[in-house]
Amino acid sequence: MEGKKVAFQGEHGAYSEIAATRFFPDSELIPMRLFQDIFEALRNDSIDCAVVPIENSIEGSVNEIYDLLLDADKKITGEIFLKINHCLIAVPNSTTITKVLSHPQALAQCRNYIKKNNLDPIPTYDTAGSVRLIKEKKILDTAAIASNNAAEFYNMKILDHNIEDRKNNFTRFLVLSDNQTAPSNADRTSMIFGLQHTPGSLYSVMQEFDHNKINLTKIESRPTKEKPWEYNFYVDFEGHIEEDNVKKAVNNIEKKCTFVKILGSYQRGTIN
Repeated sequence: MEGKKVAFQGEHGAYSEIAATRFFPDSELIPMRLFQDIFEALRNDSIDCAVVPIENSIEGSVNEIYDLLLDADKKITGEIFLKINHCLIAVPNSTTITKVLSHPQALAQCRNYIKKNNLDPIPTYDTAGSVRLIKEKKILDTAAIASNNAAEFYNMKILDHNIEDRKNNFTRFLVLSDNQTAPSNADRTSMIFGLQHTPGSLYSVMQEFDHNKINLTKIESRPTKEKPWEYNFYVDFEGHIEEDNVKKAVNNIEKKCTFVKILGSYQRGTIN
């Protein structure tokens, strides 16, 4: 992947950049402010790949990514599990800290620490972007929650390490690109489907995974945005779309659904 343009959401030092660096160590990493900007860049081919967060082991799914995947024309081609260690970061000559800036997910992952230290949480669009903001504006009474990479990049002071409430804190990232990966015998497939709003319709689909000996690893529902109280279902399961049992299951599922979209088959990431 040398020479590829790889986008991530946030500023330099963001956790998404750390994940992207691990998967694409020799590529050009391009920060983008919004997830929508990333998916638009993928559509117009101004970037080659993207790395986006899909879920956190503590705070759950990133719903915006699920919604954007519905209309995306690229495939999921990889996944990365990143251990999240939050730092409290401030300008070197900071005074008494009374406020803290960060992305809503990071603030949520540090609720106990924020409460214990009587800090006023202020949500922003990015963890590393919060560090950049307090540096550029020279805010002395405000800290940011972000990675130690962000502190190093912006030459800021780390006031405290590992402030997350739960130490077993991981974020799962997806890699998006044009290239469908070949089977590796350690794969995961992601898929979206819609159903008629009738009794037993979801159960009937779930049976296909059982009948074809496929391990379902996640199911998530999201509103269709078209009809109130109707949902699309996002599933992850073990196996590759080129494997016979997966092909058979998907073929049968297609007969039971209003639509099916394969988001991609890719080698499963490892949790270190």
